[in-house]
Amino acid sequence: MAAVSSRKTAVLPQLDTAPGYKRVAKLIEAEIVAGRLKEGDLLPTEGDLADQLGVHRSTVREGIRSLENSGLVRRAGGKRLMVATPDASSIAMSNIRALGLKQVSFNELWEAQMELEPFCAKLAATRMTEDIEAALVRNVDRLRSNLDNDDVVIESDIEFHRLIAAASGNAVVALVAAPIGVLLFSATVQLYQTVAAARHRLLAAHEKILEGLIARDAAMAETWMRRHILDFKRGYEIAGFDFNAPIQLEARAFASFS
Repeated sequence: MAAVSSRKTAVLPQLDTAPGYKRVAKLIEAEIVAGRLKEGDLLPTEGDLADQLGVHRSTVREGIRSLENSGLVRRAGGKRLMVATPDASSIAMSNIRALGLKQVSFNELWEAQMELEPFCAKLAATRMTEDIEAALVRNVDRLRSNLDNDDVVIESDIEFHRLIAAASGNAVVALVAAPIGVLLFSATVQLYQTVAAARHRLLAAHEKILEGLIARDAAMAETWMRRHILDFKRGYEIAGFDFNAPIQLEARAFASFS
């Protein structure tokens, strides 16, 4: 009987069965991420791309549309396609949609907020620019003057935390922290409608956090931010919020982020 061969059986890579437009988008995205295509570089025309890649122009068009939606390319003069870098707002909006679709719970968001926000405040106290400091002062002044206006209160709250995240000088922290306020929007609306003192406690906390930031007192800014986040959880408990329920995204939340 013939001996069984000891040679290994070759294992071949799986075929990429993704739709053609996704393969086109993936290929161009890989070139951008690798740095071979840089911000400002012009892409070939749709026709030239179709010839180079051996696909139909309609496939290229769909792939380009996907890249435009992700902020990796944009239309330049004469409708030529240009490599772009997504701005922080675009990235944050993508994260918001993804987390909303994942149906993350309030408790998951709050746990992340409890770690991120005090850290942002501590960094911001030593890195904050004059422009952001001025924006924070305007923000707190606007909040103080509009405590009876729910829309202004919530918008000011989201902006306040986003400004501090930006002031941290850490792009990773800022991008991760930015979506939290928007994701908590529906819960925050419920809080202000149920707990009368919540908006006044919000203002008091923001004033103390701002005081620490202006004084460049990292310990004070961090401590008051931590107290603020803890206080909000107590408010949500009083409002009867279900901590394990998935968050609910609202159109108004997206408007407040733009």
